[in-house]
Amino acid sequence: MLPLSTIVARLAWAALLGAIIGLERSIRRRPSGMRTGFCISLGAALFTIVSIEIARRTGDASTTRIASNIVQGIGFLGAGVILRERGSVVGLTTAATIFAVAAMGMAAGGGLYSVSGIACALVLCALIFLFYVEGWLNLKPRYMLFRIVVDRAETMVADVHRIFSDLKVGIDNFQVSLTGERNLIQFDAEVSTRQQEKILAALCKPGVSCEMVPVERQNG
Repeated sequence: MLPLSTIVARLAWAALLGAIIGLERSIRRRPSGMRTGFCISLGAALFTIVSIEIARRTGDASTTRIASNIVQGIGFLGAGVILRERGSVVGLTTAATIFAVAAMGMAAGGGLYSVSGIACALVLCALIFLFYVEGWLNLKPRYMLFRIVVDRAETMVADVHRIFSDLKVGIDNFQVSLTGERNLIQFDAEVSTRQQEKILAALCKPGVSCEMVPVERQNG
């Protein structure tokens, strides 16, 4: 049997790696935070250690299939964080992260400290660095509904068309209507995260109410 100190070291290393990945998810206010990452990685490591020890004691190598079943269990857990929200599928990155955290836990449970540590660094690189690369390259635009409430629509209509023209973004379903004593300007556009920030910064002025929500693109 593995020495208790070795088992504790493997479990602690696995838990630390899972917590690090979970911290990044918590900072971005995504599902699967520190506690979830901690428990997933620790559980995967423990299952791996148990399967190794059972195989060693019984001489039955088939008991190592316990570890292979971790993948199936993590698949169900990951599916639980994938949601369809206002026309968009969200949670895919978190589900993939859960899968990677479980793999890191298995590697740590098997005593592959360097491998699991490198995997953790690569996952963090993907979650942090590639997030900005996607925004810079405008790879993940979302179809958004814009609602702007103003006292006078004429100037704002001109501003909207100028802002979106400068960003080279097309506008769909443009409408202007009266809501009480104020004007409602409403339209759809496909914009990236960086473009959303620029648009809101340009549109939101004193006396102007802006709202932006994801919507389903209407085909037809």
